[in-house]
Amino acid sequence: MRLGVIGLGVMGGAMLEVALAAADVTVTGVADQSDETLARVRAAHPELTFAAPADLATADRVDAVYIATPPASHAELAIAAMRAGKAVFCEKPLAVDIAEGTRMSDVSVETGMVNVVNFPFATMPATGYLEQQLLAGAVGEVLAVDVQLRYPLWPRPFQATATWVGERAEGGFVREVFSHFSYLTDRLVGPVAAVDAAVEYPADPTVSEIAAHGLLRAGDVPVHMTGRAGMAGPGADDWTLWGSTRSYQLRNWTDLYTSDGGPWSPVEMPAGGRGATLAGLVNAVRGEPSGKLADFAAALRVQTAVEAFFGEQSS
Repeated sequence: MRLGVIGLGVMGGAMLEVALAAADVTVTGVADQSDETLARVRAAHPELTFAAPADLATADRVDAVYIATPPASHAELAIAAMRAGKAVFCEKPLAVDIAEGTRMSDVSVETGMVNVVNFPFATMPATGYLEQQLLAGAVGEVLAVDVQLRYPLWPRPFQATATWVGERAEGGFVREVFSHFSYLTDRLVGPVAAVDAAVEYPADPTVSEIAAHGLLRAGDVPVHMTGRAGMAGPGADDWTLWGSTRSYQLRNWTDLYTSDGGPWSPVEMPAGGRGATLAGLVNAVRGEPSGKLADFAAALRVQTAVEAFFGEQSS
C-alpha cells in the first residue's frame, strides 16, 4: 500500500516510523506545515518525498493518506482525499466542529472509500477480551462505566511540541483522551450520549480545560466521567466497567484488572502495538478482512459525546 503521511509531529512522526518498518507499506510522500519539523524529518529520512499537505492528499502516488494534523484541518484534507479515490486513516478527534465531522462521515458513505480513525482500543487485545467476556455473560448485568482522568501536567511532557494540545480551540484532555474511552465504551456497551457534561477553564482564555465532569449514557447504562489537570499527585487514565457478577478495570491504557467482589486481580494480556491499526488499514484497502476498525461513523458518535462537554450539540 502506498501511503502518504500528512502531519509529522508527535503522532505523525511515530506512525511514520511504523509505516517505514512495515513490509507491506511504502511511504510515497510526507507533508507538514512546519519548516522546523520538515527539516528534522528530512535530516532523518532524506530518501522521502516531501510535498504540501493539500497536494499529497490527492496525489496519484498514494493509495491512502494518514492525517495527523491538528483536528481543525482534518475535514478539508480527508474529504479531498476520499473524493480523489484515496483511503483515509485519520487521527482523533475526527474534528472539533460537529458539522465538519458529519461531512466527513457523509462523504465516506458517498464515496465508499475506506475510512479509519486511529483509536488504538479498536485493535488492542484487552478490547477483544472484554468483548468475549461480555458476550459470554461473565460480567452479568452492566451496571455502570466510570472514567477517571488525572494529569499533573497538561499537555503531557511527550506532547510539549504540540502546543495546540494545550489550547482551548482544538485541544484539552477531554478531546485528546476521553475520546478514546468514549470509543471503548461505544464499542463494548453502546453509543454514548451526554446527559449533563461540562468543563472548567483557567483564567487564561486561550488555555484548555483544567477540569471536566459528566454524566453520559450508553443506552441505559450510566457513564460517569471526571477529569482534572494541574494538580499535585499521580496521573491516571482509568476506565472501569462495573458488572453485577464481575467488573473490569483498565488502568493506564493497557493494564487490565478484574474483580468478582474482592480485590482487583491482574489479567494477563498479550502486548499490542501501533502497527495493528495500520495493518488493518492495509487489509481493508486490499478488500481483505481487517477486523473491527473504528470508522468515521463511530468517530462522529464519539465526537458528538465529547463536544457536549463544550456546549456543542449535533445538528
